[in-house]
Amino acid sequence: MTDKDKKLVSRREDFNEWYNSVVLRADLADYGPVRGTMIVKPYGWALWENIQQALDRRFKATGVQNAGFPMFIPMSFLQKEAKHVEGFAPELAVVTHGGGQELGEPIVVRPTSETIIGHTYANWVQSYRDLPILINLWNSVVRWELRTKLFLRTLEFYWQEGHTAHATQAEADERTRMMLDVYTDFAVNEAAVPVIPGEKSEMERFAGADQTLTIEAMMGDGKALQSGTSHNLGQNFARAFDIQFLDQNNVLQYAWTTSWGLSTRFIGAIIMTHGDDQGLILPPRLAPYQVVIVPIYRKDEEKTAVLPTAMRIQNELMAAGIRVKLDDRDNLTPGYKFNDWELRGVPVRLEIGPRDVEKHSVALARRDMPGREGKQFVSQEGLVATVQTLLTEIQANLLARATQFRDANTHDVRDYEEFKTAVETGFARVWWAGDNQAEMQIKQETKATIRCFPLAQPGGSGVCFYTGKPAHRIAIFGRAY
Repeated sequence: MTDKDKKLVSRREDFNEWYNSVVLRADLADYGPVRGTMIVKPYGWALWENIQQALDRRFKATGVQNAGFPMFIPMSFLQKEAKHVEGFAPELAVVTHGGGQELGEPIVVRPTSETIIGHTYANWVQSYRDLPILINLWNSVVRWELRTKLFLRTLEFYWQEGHTAHATQAEADERTRMMLDVYTDFAVNEAAVPVIPGEKSEMERFAGADQTLTIEAMMGDGKALQSGTSHNLGQNFARAFDIQFLDQNNVLQYAWTTSWGLSTRFIGAIIMTHGDDQGLILPPRLAPYQVVIVPIYRKDEEKTAVLPTAMRIQNELMAAGIRVKLDDRDNLTPGYKFNDWELRGVPVRLEIGPRDVEKHSVALARRDMPGREGKQFVSQEGLVATVQTLLTEIQANLLARATQFRDANTHDVRDYEEFKTAVETGFARVWWAGDNQAEMQIKQETKATIRCFPLAQPGGSGVCFYTGKPAHRIAIFGRAY
């Protein structure tokens, strides 16, 4: 019996083990030889490519251009911005030797690129005419994590990091919010992951930022996942790296900068938001394969009748822009293939056998509805339109289902006892007037943190559940990955 023949542990029984098993057995990723590293396999990389493309076209629509920057950063660069180096110091991978010799200055393998960007922008910017600079990088970064988990937290991970410089604070404020809105649109409309856009607390803010905006998602076990962040860096990095320009009045000013990023961690969000006890359920808009065709036959004469029809249908679907896989592996039974593609989360399975060829029909099984409920027999006439409609329905259903789950597990609490119960299984939505010390105390006692202050606030005021003081904004607390 192979690993794929074994039944997955149920999500309810052991969510952590379920997640690890799905990542490995669905061929998304594997462990690297260095502890904490990850090998992204072709199926996982295809999913990441679709995420990249969905984000990239959104970035470019806002005027952003892609570029490439070095992965090696002088240690002195990180030491120029005090909060930044303090925030990243425990996670740095430092190179002290190269070419068999000790280096004159240690080099950091980039944990993020604000410092080298700041150094470079200082050379590029002299006048207000040189601004804004709108650049995005697709790269990998290294953070020396002690506790790792495939996709969610690894020593090296893939992401995009945007870096912009502006002439005014208002422009930087606008860009910070604009990119958060891009992430929200992507998460909801491409990944079918409902997220809460909001602002991080001072304690949870990016090291060196004036403001951090975030999208927070609820996973299938009720925990939160920070899924993308947008940082308003103010003039902190501009002052540290001397990014100055002459404005329209010929007065020397410091630039205003932002940075924003979303990583392969989002693959973990998709897995944990939509998956079930049979494995992955991938949203159609991002799935590497939107349809898998499984031809069914026993004898050579049946194969001769079925395969040409299956290939014709494959070509018709592909011509309409649908991502299709024809599983013509002769050494595996149809039942094995059904289970294999269910595990891999392909949204639609199309089955065709000799009788279907005769009837000019096919069977369609939708991954989001296992069993008979999700299976239908349809005509081959107009099949492209039928499949397109079905994919749209699946996408909408996944978003509706995830939204309903999140809302059902988000609790309005009035006191600390209710709070403790709420964060066991989901989010606590509270009026908040506490300080950093109160926030830290709650974290120590419950392992829950402020995930964000939602941008959509109800208005008015209330009583802080923890301090009893008057409060003017709502916070979302939760335990997080």
